[in-house]
Amino acid sequence: MKALVIVDIQNDFLPGGSLAVPYGDKIIPVVNELQKYFELTVATQDWHPPDHKSFASNHPNKKPFEVIELNGLKQTLWPDHCVQGTAGANFSSQLNLNKVEAIFRKGTNAEIDSYSGFYDNGHLKSTGLAGYFRDKKIDEVFVTGLCGDICVFFTAMDSLQEGFKTYIIEDATQPLNEDYFKRTNETFIQNGGRLINSREMISINKQ
Repeated sequence: MKALVIVDIQNDFLPGGSLAVPYGDKIIPVVNELQKYFELTVATQDWHPPDHKSFASNHPNKKPFEVIELNGLKQTLWPDHCVQGTAGANFSSQLNLNKVEAIFRKGTNAEIDSYSGFYDNGHLKSTGLAGYFRDKKIDEVFVTGLCGDICVFFTAMDSLQEGFKTYIIEDATQPLNEDYFKRTNETFIQNGGRLINSREMISINKQ
């Protein structure tokens, strides 16, 4: 059984948002179309408290995209984004959520970031997504959303580690940094992941 994961298609990651992914909105029609072909669709949602320590604004004299050590882990400092209860944390109004059976929030602990939909960055706390998939008898996971080189990548890598056959749907994700995206895709493939495009995915499901 196959599951579609929609990662963080939220206003702050879209054009005009505080941490906008270039052309991030162009994937939304693809993601909406893909949902028709899956037995299970879930979404992840970045959901940070205002005092989250990944925000540069919470570190005196630090700027966005500087790198620090935070509780023993390397941490990129970000502009404030996806703060709980704000419009920027909301899913895009263009995203069809009708088929989404569950939403897994991440980044809720102010002390640690959480790129993956499965775990925080230190693998200290699970979101429960892996157990949910096992209860639903999922064996194949297809990852889409924003952004391709960070949250999509780490979600896909944790999916592999949890034993699911895992795909990234290339035209249903968009990176923050194209060069870094090439490197993360290589790492994903080296670890047993597969890249596929939406046309291939739809063709397979129609057979």
